Amino acid sequence: MGIKMSINRSKLSGFTLFAALLLCFALCFCSCVREVEDTEGALTCTLSVSASTLVGNGGASSEVTALIPEGGYLFAPAEVEFSSGESVFDVLSRELTKAGIHFEFSETPAFNSKYIEGIGNIYEFDGGELSGWMYSVNGEFPNVGASAYMLCDGDVVKWEYTCDLGRDLGADFGSESAA
Repeated sequence: MGIKMSINRSKLSGFTLFAALLLCFALCFCSCVREVEDTEGALTCTLSVSASTLVGNGGASSEVTALIPEGGYLFAPAEVEFSSGESVFDVLSRELTKAGIHFEFSETPAFNSKYIEGIGNIYEFDGGELSGWMYSVNGEFPNVGASAYMLCDGDVVKWEYTCDLGRDLGADFGSESAA
């Protein structure tokens, strides 16, 4: 009594094609993540959190704009230390906690990421339907969540509140010219 096995060549080639596409996707995705050097000693980055775009924005209530300090910074630019392998989220979380600044986030397991909902009691949609928190590193808006972006020594990290899907910050996500 033997078990007869037959392999359908079309299923095998379909599987091979699927595996090849999956491998290409994985390689492309992994290439988006910067290599982080394992260095000894203190690593530093500059961190800031600003909600200045809400000042004078007609979409925000007076209760929300009252939360914004003069100059717009909830956390003024400061050089902070971090360890090799720490993400933008790790540093933000630690420094806001040390400074006593309230923040909230949600986890997105499907993307292995954390989403910042609010900082300093200023939340997504407080400045209109296209508003929320965004971050940039060295002037660029990464295409990955803050918990997936590993810091390098000397990085400049800015968390900024956008009222227009980042266009008011210089990002151009979702426009026809950003293809």
